[in-house]
Amino acid sequence: MCGIAGFSRYQFESGDESLLADMGQAIYHRGPDAGGTYLDTGVGLCHRRLSILDLSAAGNQPMFSPDRRYVIVFNGEIYNFLDIRASLEAQGHQFTTHTDTEVILTLYALEGPACLDKLNGMFALAIWDTAEQSVFLARDRIGKKPLYYTHQHGKFAFASEIKALLPLPFISKSIRDDAVYDFFAYQYVPDPKTIFTDIQKCPPGHYMLFKGGELTIKRYWDVDFSRTSNTSEEALTNQLRELTAHCTKQRMIADVPLGAFLSGGVDSSGVVAMMANQSESPVKTCSIGFDEKRFNETEFAKAVADQYHTEHHEFIVHDNVSDNLEHIVSFFDEPFADPSLVPTYFVSKLARQEVTVAIAGDGGDEVFAGYEKYSVDAVENNLRNKVPGWIRKNVLPGLANLLSAGSSITVLRKAKSLCDSLSCDPAMGFYLSNAQIDQRHWQQLVDPDFANRLGDYHPSKITLDAYARANGPDHLAKILYTDLTTFLPGGILVKVDRMSMANSLEVRAPILDREVIEFAATVPSAFKFKDGEKKHILKEAFKPLLPDDILYRKKMGFSVPLDSWLRNEIKAIAESYILKDNNGLCRYFKPAVIRQFWQQHQSGSYQHGTLLWSMLMFEMWYQRYIGSEAEAA
Repeated sequence: MCGIAGFSRYQFESGDESLLADMGQAIYHRGPDAGGTYLDTGVGLCHRRLSILDLSAAGNQPMFSPDRRYVIVFNGEIYNFLDIRASLEAQGHQFTTHTDTEVILTLYALEGPACLDKLNGMFALAIWDTAEQSVFLARDRIGKKPLYYTHQHGKFAFASEIKALLPLPFISKSIRDDAVYDFFAYQYVPDPKTIFTDIQKCPPGHYMLFKGGELTIKRYWDVDFSRTSNTSEEALTNQLRELTAHCTKQRMIADVPLGAFLSGGVDSSGVVAMMANQSESPVKTCSIGFDEKRFNETEFAKAVADQYHTEHHEFIVHDNVSDNLEHIVSFFDEPFADPSLVPTYFVSKLARQEVTVAIAGDGGDEVFAGYEKYSVDAVENNLRNKVPGWIRKNVLPGLANLLSAGSSITVLRKAKSLCDSLSCDPAMGFYLSNAQIDQRHWQQLVDPDFANRLGDYHPSKITLDAYARANGPDHLAKILYTDLTTFLPGGILVKVDRMSMANSLEVRAPILDREVIEFAATVPSAFKFKDGEKKHILKEAFKPLLPDDILYRKKMGFSVPLDSWLRNEIKAIAESYILKDNNGLCRYFKPAVIRQFWQQHQSGSYQHGTLLWSMLMFEMWYQRYIGSEAEAA
């Protein structure tokens, strides 16, 4: 795992080795083992290396093709590189390293952008063609590895993280208003936007070509739900078990110590079981827990660790949060508010003490319908189909307004949410049920000037556009596509990448393998969500490996005691940011309403934990990246 960055020099003559050094230093944590730069009249490239394969200096980057026409900087892992290498060697090509980087370089020299069809892995890469004077960049299919870029008036630059682009003199820190609204709706800024007007994300499954000052962006892969399999459930289950075992084994190739995250849930437990069955030595496993029992899964993780005789390590988050929160959040270059970033950081830190590569169960919920929200959506969509349209459109919106008056009462709040969802079409209903801020609260909070700047923009556009692109045969297939192309890359994978890279740890996810995702897209929805059981076929695949109390217990995930934290553990630090006079939040929200929500939460009259946490994450980001400059202005 590594970090990459670079810039064009067509209309940016001032780019030099010093600037490359600054960009590389900004992402040093992504690759502390080695660093390298390349500079010529057309481009500057830099690379930070976390050595995983071929630990010798021969694997350092930038790397050159034998004829030195092509220069590559690469972040990620290609899991089928040995197969590709064998095929290329059979054609007469020779290799001087044992890296996947050299395989990519050779394949690109032969096939150009078409090489992406053969690469199976997680990656962000840039290849400079000295003959064509062009830069080819690509991001992996599902978006495990980040790739940011800026293109302004013929100037082009890219990097693994935004912080590596900020040293560029032509980058401003102007904030996108619609991205702020998106953040409070989703707790992340969705692709291809970033919080900054001048910086974008290369979307997953896309490649870019920069030549002659012009930038072209093309999609090379998408999840296809249109080819539903007619194979029996039993046969599909057996295929899934074999496929996930194969993908897990592929990810166990490394020249450094390797282990696994173990939460005690279905996905990570299944992955650990498959690792143990294919390993000659005990698997190293790492788990995180909390003092509050309802958020602590370590007993389940320990049960799996005991079953497979792993070398198990645990860390309990006691009063570590407030002392570490500012440091943890500093690794996000734009607002990000998934609360599980905290345990993800700590489990990555724990794992890094033992290993350099950790295998995780990420993706099971999005690929096989494992979240509780899919159960809620199934109930809502079933009711939506039974309630006459004229009632949904003419009666339920008014009823929702009446119920909002009692929204401090949990049951009334849920009833209002249900009425809101049922009054809409399925796509909008899915958005409303999962938005991280209630529309009524947004309208209470939003500053009139900010509202005017937003005009008629609404964050639901992200969800609705993705849902409209989906080609699945039913509603569940369409919302799974929506989450795979929005929530997964924008939320889950950003969290895992930043928190693992903060600790110079590589994380691999077998369930997010290209083959698993493509296979799962052909599995009928009825086998994923069956008779109210989430992730049915994946549980069936893991049934020979795990006991029922792991397979069928209520999902907890990396949940944290957020409401309690804001009243106790992190109250002081949250108050110092959220209620600070003339802070960043005050540029978008009414200070009096912010204070009102804070006091309601402290008194227990209303649980505003999610919204206040989002405010805290926004303000921490704002003070780090914007605060001093805003005050000077």
